[in-house]
Amino acid sequence: MNITVLGCGRWATFLGWYANSINHDVMIWGRSSSSNLKRLREERKNDYLELGLNIKLTDSLDDAVAHADYIIISINSQQLRYLCRSLNDFDLSNKTIILAMKGIEKTTGYRLTQVVDEEVDQDINVAIWVGPGHVQAFTKGIPNCMIISSKQEKVIDDVISHFNSDLIRLYKNKDLIGNEIGAASKNVIGLAAGMLDGLDYSSLKGSLIARGSREVSRLIKAMEGNELTAYGLCHIGDYEATLFSNFSNNRMFGERFIKGEEFDKLAEGVSTTESLIKLSEKYNVDMPITKAVNRVLLKSESPKKILNDLLLRDIVDEF
Repeated sequence: MNITVLGCGRWATFLGWYANSINHDVMIWGRSSSSNLKRLREERKNDYLELGLNIKLTDSLDDAVAHADYIIISINSQQLRYLCRSLNDFDLSNKTIILAMKGIEKTTGYRLTQVVDEEVDQDINVAIWVGPGHVQAFTKGIPNCMIISSKQEKVIDDVISHFNSDLIRLYKNKDLIGNEIGAASKNVIGLAAGMLDGLDYSSLKGSLIARGSREVSRLIKAMEGNELTAYGLCHIGDYEATLFSNFSNNRMFGERFIKGEEFDKLAEGVSTTESLIKLSEKYNVDMPITKAVNRVLLKSESPKKILNDLLLRDIVDEF
């Protein structure tokens, strides 16, 4: 099949590499100003992998859309709305959009498929691709399991049939709400894990896992998703890669933030924290970990005091 990847960061470039490795015809798009695209054009590689010569690179959105049977989007989640407005200039009929990204729009609290639905005024198929896995592991041949979700089961089955492999074993789950919220919110729990590491409180990650997943499950249920989805691959199944790995941008950001060190890579959990607080207020769901992370990011009090207050909250039933 003809696959276009919109985006040329770490994950986007990997997905182009992966699609090519399972014999698809791949084109990767980036903006003309993108330093990532510039390096790929000059060196055919980034810090994580090397691209085959048969993978096309372009800064023309016209060429990218025209090439595609499947359009995989992997960009900063806060830029999705603007990209979707640009996509409306093209005929998207018979194409499937796959959102391989995790986040919640900060200004509206919308899930990413809601952004696509609102901005793209054409009849298109939309799916999401989420779950655990790091480029650094995949390119060494270490397999993992991920999730494809959509409103339409036929779309899920179609995407899995073209992208499933021994390296990435794809599962299906029709709970679009749960998978989008679960995937986005695990980055916030990842920030919290990094903050614990920065304070030498790493032994508390077990409590964080138990309480964080429960917190997120309550929000999913309030939004009319399946609360059990929080305990699947989109959320708790992604905790090892997000809460413990040195490859996790969110964990690393949290640790560096506590230590007062700079971190120059994208950590989606920062914007997602603010979005989750808005959703918790809208749906009247208590999310103490998310609120604690936000207070740390705002530097309203010392991180140690905030986390101690979280751990020493009033006695309540665990569930």
